[in-house]
Amino acid sequence: MTDDIRLCRTFQTAPAAVPKDDSAKYLVSGLAAEGFQAPDWLVPDLEDGTAPDMKAEGLENTIDRVPEYDFPGEIWPRVEWSYEDADYREKGQNQIDQLVAELGDEIEGVVVPKVGRLEDVKRAAEVVAEAESEHGHPDGSIGLSIIIETGRAKSDLRKIAKFGEDSRLTALVFGPVDYTAELGGRDLGDGRPRWDGLLEELSNEASAGGLLSIGGPFDDLFKERAGLTYYNADDYADQVEHEAHLGLDGSWSLYPKQTIQANTIHMPTSEELERDVSKIERFNEAKREGTGAVTLDGQMVDEATFKVFRNTIQQVRAIDETRPAQTEDHYDDALLERARELELSYR
Repeated sequence: MTDDIRLCRTFQTAPAAVPKDDSAKYLVSGLAAEGFQAPDWLVPDLEDGTAPDMKAEGLENTIDRVPEYDFPGEIWPRVEWSYEDADYREKGQNQIDQLVAELGDEIEGVVVPKVGRLEDVKRAAEVVAEAESEHGHPDGSIGLSIIIETGRAKSDLRKIAKFGEDSRLTALVFGPVDYTAELGGRDLGDGRPRWDGLLEELSNEASAGGLLSIGGPFDDLFKERAGLTYYNADDYADQVEHEAHLGLDGSWSLYPKQTIQANTIHMPTSEELERDVSKIERFNEAKREGTGAVTLDGQMVDEATFKVFRNTIQQVRAIDETRPAQTEDHYDDALLERARELELSYR
């Protein structure tokens, strides 16, 4: 990946099987999505999104349908798991084994929910490693992402992130519904808590461990007013913008319209890109002229502020590498070319 940035602006879960004539309808919709409707990570959901009596069909749908599509992003199936239930862990182990056996070259990794303390995360990583070895895939080729949705995982978050520095662990995803339930939280009429402290810690620890951090789902998809039901775009955008401000790498999506919003919000605007490209261009010119301290638009530029400018360009380059149609649609050709060619070394 350009500039070592791995994209996960959107983590879209899709039920692997639903009670319809075409039980793979929503999975196929995600696999066939194009443009800004296509998530960076598509997550075929074998856990909460699929009914208990349809898990086997969901696994079959995933194994059958994923190879049929040239999906532009990454595929990360979510399996069953529970730190406190051996039966669920056994189900998850069997699902991981079948997914790696049949789709090891098609998926980037698996998402494991409801992990407990560090020892449980290591146990999940060992299951992935065993399946990877058993089915002849290179060591470390199948990643592991986990959902932080238990008190135990939150208590061990720093240890888990540190483990992620030198392991297949790739992303930490927040699961607010189960977390609220486990802590005994209540909806008092104004929704669940936002858990800002946890989100800030998630962002920090993921960054320290070189991992991705992903916000939780927003399930109030629709509102009703004066007899009209409409998509709740404003409130979801508020949540995604809040997550972006906290430094999270991406947001959970449950619906194609949410994917469009999250892809767009986690993508620098044309104004942001022009601003930061211009600042780095002027800084580079000052370097060539031998100037020491540089002030741009009234701001003293040191290495820290330079890195902030550079983050914008690196994010655009990462999107441009995997989704060039998005960047070409979003930015002026000349501005995009300036971003592609810019020298990003501070010294």
